[in-house]
Amino acid sequence: MNKERVMKRTLGIPLAAVLLAGLFVSSSDAATPELKRWGAAVKAKFGGTTIVVSGIPHPSTEAFQAMTPEFTDLTGIKVEWDLIETGRIQSKQFLEHTAKTGRYDVYMFKGTSVVEYFAKGILLPLMPYVKGELTPKGYDYEDLLPAAREALGTAGGTVLGIPTASESFFIAYRKDLFGKYGKQAPDTTEQLLELARFFKEKEPGLSGIVMRAQTGRTLALAWSLLTHQFCGSMVDQKTWDVTLEKAETIRSLKYLLDLLKAGPTGIENYTWEEATSTFMAGKAAIWFEATALQPWLEDPKKSTIVGKIGYAPPPKGPCGRYGAIAGWSMGIPIHAPQKDAAWAFLAYMTSRDMAPTYAAKGGVISRISSLDDPKYVAQNPDFVRALKASYEAAGNLTAKGEKWVPPTDVATRIHERVGAHAGLALVGKVSPEEAVKAAAKEVREILAKAAVKEQPAPKK
Repeated sequence: MNKERVMKRTLGIPLAAVLLAGLFVSSSDAATPELKRWGAAVKAKFGGTTIVVSGIPHPSTEAFQAMTPEFTDLTGIKVEWDLIETGRIQSKQFLEHTAKTGRYDVYMFKGTSVVEYFAKGILLPLMPYVKGELTPKGYDYEDLLPAAREALGTAGGTVLGIPTASESFFIAYRKDLFGKYGKQAPDTTEQLLELARFFKEKEPGLSGIVMRAQTGRTLALAWSLLTHQFCGSMVDQKTWDVTLEKAETIRSLKYLLDLLKAGPTGIENYTWEEATSTFMAGKAAIWFEATALQPWLEDPKKSTIVGKIGYAPPPKGPCGRYGAIAGWSMGIPIHAPQKDAAWAFLAYMTSRDMAPTYAAKGGVISRISSLDDPKYVAQNPDFVRALKASYEAAGNLTAKGEKWVPPTDVATRIHERVGAHAGLALVGKVSPEEAVKAAAKEVREILAKAAVKEQPAPKK
């Protein structure tokens, strides 16, 4: 075996992530009798094999790392992790594919970019594996959240990934501060803005709200969380007409810019990581971010506000309550040297039998059965209620035949350019009207050259 592939690659990994595999042992013996039988068969074929996973620092990754020692005990398959920052992983994986390096056996990828991976032919179709002998009995693919299966793992009618960290977006807020000042959780966009303004500098160093807003793609994704609340959109996903210049879309941008003014100085540089760190440090009253990050908020090793947090679904706007289906999936690159062993890893980590263990170790729920598990609900009923309501809000969007990220291979490019112009408006260099006019021109040019523009799935 190529020694480079089995070397520990810890550059850029937080120390906690490097140590996790050593801190967690397999004493819990979570594997069911069926998984043990399956593991013995896998070990007979692949024992001693090493696979390499390309991923990001994330609650789901930490849970999988905690589960890895038992997986290795069960199957004999060793797992190496190469974690890099969120903003770099997609371009790195694309370069690895072009160069045919065979460096990785598993890709953790942003599910909303699955159409781009499909267009480039990067990932292996997975249904032959799902239905094959390497999948343990009781895996139950249908138990994976349906919207997540379609939005985060499927493109061109082909299953390319298994959702491992399904998420929507919702609000977390400081219950202690809200109680102190007699405030209630926001339900509407108007209430959210009023509260963010109220808490801005209400106490020294306190921001009213924090969320991702980094100029570029990140800001465009944040904007897309609010367009439909105002009857707007960036692109009509049925006709592929550009709708940025609609009055409703401009109104949604103005709302977002007003909201961000209640955020911390330099919010135009904030990704979800900076936003979450700020909230966990107690420096913001409201956090509007991904549900998948919630385990960090309640982790006393990371957060200073454990036990002081309330949760609410995304705000209802003049045109309704909408949300996003987003998150991360895992798939197998076509140049992976150890494809079968890679699938064994995915099948174990994402199986229905291991879902309770995954949740207990801080994993991000991606199964229907987990959301309905009384033990899971009992841990934080307030959070689970808000989580379910957030998925319902996301369902309102999919019911319109639309996705948070336009299903085209040029979606990243669209968001990069839209977010660049919106970023100029955020720092006051152009007006919102000027920003959307410039962005619309570029988006039309980008769409004209698109190789893939999927049509929405028929309504059921």
